[in-house]
Amino acid sequence: MQKGEDTNDGRPLVTNRTMEIVVALVLLAGCTLVIYDSVRLGFGWREGEGPAPGYYPFWVAVILAVSSFINLVSAARSAGASETFVSLRPFGRVLAVLVPSLIYVALIGYIGIYVASAIFIFAFMIAVGRENPLKAIGVAAVVPVALFFMFEKWFLVPLPKGPLEAWLGY
Repeated sequence: MQKGEDTNDGRPLVTNRTMEIVVALVLLAGCTLVIYDSVRLGFGWREGEGPAPGYYPFWVAVILAVSSFINLVSAARSAGASETFVSLRPFGRVLAVLVPSLIYVALIGYIGIYVASAIFIFAFMIAVGRENPLKAIGVAAVVPVALFFMFEKWFLVPLPKGPLEAWLGY
């Protein structure tokens, strides 16, 4: 058994080494895109004007690309099996939060942030928190209303609204 591995966590899904390689490759791809666009915009220093629009993004991307390449080489050269990055059971717990969160974000575009938040809070309190349904209904109703007043009325920051808010005249 490897250090930090719990026998109750199920089979290992991915190692640290694999994730280091994947993250380094993703960062290198992002840096390539930023460098390409910075070259398109111009990344030099313009006399009398200062830096061109792509100057800072270009150099930040170059530094990040060099660092990512060093990490990629280091991870690729490491020999032997690495420690487990995530096992089946903990990954399932992450997905139990990630998937509903992605659904929540998608719902904001259709029904607005306040109604989506009420549904999200209610569902999480029932499914994950195992709370009393009456308590879940109360919290799911009060929190979005409080957020509405805080953002829309006090801070004057409009947030995405859906058909319910339009029907109510907000």
